[in-house]
Amino acid sequence: MANPSADRRVVVTGLGVVSPVGTDVQSFWNNLLAGQCGVDRITAFDATAFDCQIAAEVRGFDPTPAFPSPKEVRRTDRFSQMGVHAAWQALNDSGLDLARANLDRVGTIIGSGIGGLSTTTQQHQILLERGPGRLSPFMIPMLIGNMVSGLVSMYWNLRGPNYATCSACATGNHAIGEAWRNIKMNDADVMLAGGAEATIVPVGIGGFCAMKALSTRNDNPQAASRPFDVDRDGFVMGEGAGVVVIEELEHARARGARIYCELVGYGNTADAHHLTAPAPGGEGAARCMQMALRSAGMNPGDIQYVNAHGTSTPQGDIAETLAVKSVFGDHARRLVVSSTKGATGHMLGAAGAAELVVCIKAIENGVVPPTINLQNPDPQCDLDYAANQAREMRVDAAINNSFGFGGHNATTLIRRFVG
Repeated sequence: MANPSADRRVVVTGLGVVSPVGTDVQSFWNNLLAGQCGVDRITAFDATAFDCQIAAEVRGFDPTPAFPSPKEVRRTDRFSQMGVHAAWQALNDSGLDLARANLDRVGTIIGSGIGGLSTTTQQHQILLERGPGRLSPFMIPMLIGNMVSGLVSMYWNLRGPNYATCSACATGNHAIGEAWRNIKMNDADVMLAGGAEATIVPVGIGGFCAMKALSTRNDNPQAASRPFDVDRDGFVMGEGAGVVVIEELEHARARGARIYCELVGYGNTADAHHLTAPAPGGEGAARCMQMALRSAGMNPGDIQYVNAHGTSTPQGDIAETLAVKSVFGDHARRLVVSSTKGATGHMLGAAGAAELVVCIKAIENGVVPPTINLQNPDPQCDLDYAANQAREMRVDAAINNSFGFGGHNATTLIRRFVG
């Protein structure tokens, strides 16, 4: 095997998204730019007894085109259905000819923060009511969080590096960063990477309610997720998946691939502070962004756009704002920062991957999606958040932030591709 080389450049060649505002990349992007919101009252179950009765559900989703057969769909949890579909989209978008590719050098890292929560709860109910003999033989494969990576590998015979990240809300971004490292280290030429999540089930909503983490703005769902707004009261649960195809540059050139952008930096740090709360000054997030800049060989002034983690929690939005100001100094006032979670809710383990797609489309199209529902800015959140209107601007380099319970921080950095 060839030696690892930091000179191996990594580019993005395929995109896939399943989200509450669109189950393909173009509808996802168009609806974000239009300020559409995917939050509404929960339809997946009767939520009238819950403090939070709203969520950003993926509606009208048909997973079957991405699967070998309807039987395979029935043997997978919802998070896997969405993850496989996003991977299928990304592979198709990449134009990669698997019949000609060296599949020993094509891998997949697609994670989940929680995994098959629906399967877990359904099978537990069967255990209580009907006994252990009635549990499904597919229960464990359906619920384990690595199964999207496993299925994608099996369905397309991808034999390169294959595992899953699990770092709460940083999962998808970590997956992409670790896949980037696999290519940089010459362990693969192509990687499918991202995250998937489906936790809009009673125990999922109930558990986050018990933490007081969710918005209870049940009377106005569309306005409930309001990052950086002084009236924010918690995040809104979302679901979905995001997957990108990343590829070593010369491999992509040799097959004439369309190149969206170059993936140039990755940061991965810990707050080491609290189970759920961020470090109050955003220190861990700041070190994460600095690590991404350093690995990219770039300066703070080279960045035009930050897709913020921006979940609409009282502490988190302030900590991230402080982190951005710490890293970027005076340049922070010239950055455009936006959070798309006002539209999608918080897709947990899928968020970072879907939001990297946002950054990629911003570079491609010269427009940044808005932070919707930002009507009364928090005085402590005092940056330019592209409030309520998409912003036309040239983006040459963008940072994507994801921060998870447990103090997990992930930042990916992309820039316009220059051959």
